[in-house]
Formats: sequence, C-alpha cells, structure tokens
Amino acid sequence: MTSEVEQPTAMSEALGYEQARDELIEVVRRLEAGGTTLEESLALWERGEELAKVCRRRLDGARARLDAALAEGAGSEGEGDEDDEGDGTR
Repeated sequence: MTSEVEQPTAMSEALGYEQARDELIEVVRRLEAGGTTLEESLALWERGEELAKVCRRRLDGARARLDAALAEGAGSEGEGDEDDEGDGTR
C-alpha cells in the first residue's frame, strides 16, 4: 500500500511538465520569502515535493520516449546498409 505522500494526486498528475515546474517555482519562491506559518510552510513543502515528483515522472517519460525513438532509428539504419551511396562501394 502506498501513501498519498509517495504518489502525487490525480490532479497533480494531470499537470503538464511546464505547469508543474512553474507552480514548483512559485512554491519555492514563497518558501524562500518566509512570512508563512509553520502549517503553511509544511503544506507548501509537501506541495513542492508532489510537484517535483510530477516533473521527474514527466522527464523520465520523455527520456524513455527519446531513448525508444533513438533505438528505433538505430535499428532501421542497420538495415540494408551494404551500399548506402549507391555506387557499389562500402
């Protein structure tokens, strides 16, 4: 069983990378500015952790898609490359 702290909420998961990043920047700005109560600071910290996880998942997903596309491209480059130039030389 996973806790809510470990898994971002469905609403957070619906955010795109840029949205999550921008909100995370705002959370950090508010925490650095101070002037919040302990409860508010803790809530901001928790939200920041959640947003950071969303960003990490989005980046990991993008990396996986990029790696898959590169692997697919590398696989298709190896096919029929005996005579790439068409002049009979290798």
